[in-house]
Amino acid sequence: MSFIDNIKVRAKQKKRKIILPESMDERVVKAAILANEEDLADIIIIGNPCIPIDNKNIEIIIPEEDKRTDVLINKLYELRKEKGMTLEEAKKLVLSDYMYYACMLVKLGFADGVVSGACHSTANTLRPALQIIKTKPNTSLVSAFFLMIVPNCNYGEKGTFIFADSGLEQNPTAEKLAEIAKSSAESFHLLVESVPKVAMLSHSTLGSASHPDVTKVIEATKIAKEKYPDILLDGELQLDAAIDPLVAESKAPNSLVAGHANVLIFPDLDAGNIGYKLVQRLAKAEAYGPITQGIAKPVNDLSRGCSVNDIVGVIAITSVQCE
Repeated sequence: MSFIDNIKVRAKQKKRKIILPESMDERVVKAAILANEEDLADIIIIGNPCIPIDNKNIEIIIPEEDKRTDVLINKLYELRKEKGMTLEEAKKLVLSDYMYYACMLVKLGFADGVVSGACHSTANTLRPALQIIKTKPNTSLVSAFFLMIVPNCNYGEKGTFIFADSGLEQNPTAEKLAEIAKSSAESFHLLVESVPKVAMLSHSTLGSASHPDVTKVIEATKIAKEKYPDILLDGELQLDAAIDPLVAESKAPNSLVAGHANVLIFPDLDAGNIGYKLVQRLAKAEAYGPITQGIAKPVNDLSRGCSVNDIVGVIAITSVQCE
């Protein structure tokens, strides 16, 4: 069974309520129909769908007409008034920005997660989530990863990897890299159901080069090992040393991670984003994401180049994240 098929089986076992606030995007509406047909989640769409839906099992919320809207407006005002928000501003946001409406539904327990970003920026997707739902306990940073499924690949977990951060943190500090490593290990364990082996990537392997960029990764590795000793983690490692056992034998023979890594932590967003797109295009890999981690309830940001099947996959992943 493929990774995404297994995720879909798990999603069906505990159906969650997942909101799709981009009713204006045809791909999103088609994905809602497919996800419902596959019984992956109880789907909620906010706003009038741009194409007809002949399916009574999909809930369509029109904010101006829904009886919960006033409750959401008042609650948003209470949550944000100390930040200077007025009741009128809360009303405008809830009625005009469907992402705010979606996050308020999750905050108040009317739904379990949100999938957005097909036609909105990352900032427009995540800002309401961070303002309303906030970070989960014992987590100081929200980051993003891609789940990469590489065909005919013996590296990683039978070709399955997490690449992080590949969608959000531009130039993380050593402390942030350590937090990204911790969250990514947790995400791998939850979604792939295997032991995470985390490699802190660099252009250097265990001191083979000297540069401030290398020093940052060395410091991040030290912090992560001290704060999260139960995570199997090592660095700094070049990519080949991280995933190829033969290279690891010569470059990092004493490492428990080198040659077997399945969670790859990139030193910055440029490297992570370029890396996942190279693997996706050249190796014909499936790339699910960017999947966010660190938010108290799952809110996931789609790539604006996503396909209908990509969205269906992220709906299933979001459902499993609710666990």
